[in-house]
Amino acid sequence: MADDESRTILLEKNEDCPGCVIDRTKQQQRGVPYLHLSFIWLVSLCTALPISSLFPYLYFMIRDFHIAKQEEDIGFYAGFVASSFMIGRALTSIFWGKLADRYGRKPIILIGTFSVIIFNTLFGLSTSFWLAISVRFLLGCFNCLLGVIRAYASEVVSEEYNALSISVVSTSRGIGLILGPAIGGYLAQPAEKYPNIFSQSSVFGRFPYFLPSLVISVYATGVLIACWWLPETLHTRCRIAQGRLNPTELNDDESRGGGLDDQKIISKPSLLRNRPLMAIIIVYCVFSLQEIAYSEIFSLWAVSDRSYGGLSFSSQDVGEVLAISGFGLLVFQLLVYPPLEKSVGLLVIIRLSAVLLIPLLSCYPYIALLSGVTLHLVINCASIIKNALSISLVTGLFIMLNKAVPQNQRGAANGLSMTAMSVFKSFGPAGGGVLFSWAQKRQDATFLPGDEMVFLVLNLVLLVGLILTFIPYISQIQ
Repeated sequence: MADDESRTILLEKNEDCPGCVIDRTKQQQRGVPYLHLSFIWLVSLCTALPISSLFPYLYFMIRDFHIAKQEEDIGFYAGFVASSFMIGRALTSIFWGKLADRYGRKPIILIGTFSVIIFNTLFGLSTSFWLAISVRFLLGCFNCLLGVIRAYASEVVSEEYNALSISVVSTSRGIGLILGPAIGGYLAQPAEKYPNIFSQSSVFGRFPYFLPSLVISVYATGVLIACWWLPETLHTRCRIAQGRLNPTELNDDESRGGGLDDQKIISKPSLLRNRPLMAIIIVYCVFSLQEIAYSEIFSLWAVSDRSYGGLSFSSQDVGEVLAISGFGLLVFQLLVYPPLEKSVGLLVIIRLSAVLLIPLLSCYPYIALLSGVTLHLVINCASIIKNALSISLVTGLFIMLNKAVPQNQRGAANGLSMTAMSVFKSFGPAGGGVLFSWAQKRQDATFLPGDEMVFLVLNLVLLVGLILTFIPYISQIQ
């Protein structure tokens, strides 16, 4: 009660502080804050599209670079292109998180959105393997959106709508899984697919993967303009900000009778000593590794020839499957997940999702034995279920991570989680590509031939993540 009264006094005395303005708005809020949720949705989609749009055409892009000496090696090189983004993000996430805690969420979001416009456009114009890797690496270095928008989502709405706002981050990712693969699948190589519209001599004929990158960059430009009106949530002009930027001065004030309640608001213990937070980050990293490895492997497996255990899909076919499953994910996130989270709890959802994913992935190698309408129906249903279970894991972990720290550490905490996750995810595409390439060369093996070994490894990673959810510190966040 004393903390609430102290905070109310602070809000009344600091009308120019954006964080205080947002806190007052939350106190007076009636109904769902659609405007704030719209900003979260737009920014989250902006960070999802450059990642998800890549997978339908990456196999063909590597093939056109002529760096792979044989078809079985394409997956090897494709993994490194996808990993370069995660390596760049791993190196800079903590840096951007600390900047967001010091200068605010909004300027960092603007920088990240601008980086998508520049580097995603350059990626579409890449003409060599090393240029593609370099541009993706730089995009990862400056793409600071996901960690910051997760912190922002937990701050811009009242506690009543906290689960909904975090779910919007995941839902927009679901939209990204619809639009991204559709954009990449339908718009890559337009001169070959739509010769009546795009000629081989045009810029889209000379750069066959430029059009999907250009469309995403145009969207990012619109998001950048919209974000000029994004409300800031960080306290920058009040006693909370004073204590964050100059804790020594606050301690002097307290020794003169400044009060203990303000001290509690801005105290900043070491994140590395926050055991519940570190436990959540570890679990999040393991599941993220499995998720990105699956995304890489699924796209390679779907377009590879049936003689290698694949589905012989085109980039357009892959885009259709990912788009349909993404739409199913959107419906699940909006209609099923919120009431499910309230009824059974976050930790139960996370564990149950991991348990159900293991037998589902075990069925994938046998889906390749199907054909025609049956194949398309089964692979779409499997993808919808897989994505719904995976997003339940991620959303639950997002919410628990933000609950594990106070507001003045959420930017740094999400930056730390993004760094750790990106390190793990940097191994995912590269490791997945190497594993897939190796599996294609052992189609006649006696023990787990071909893709059976691939999906076994994915399940083993899932099993490790499931076991780690039983770390005692995690249950303290509930």
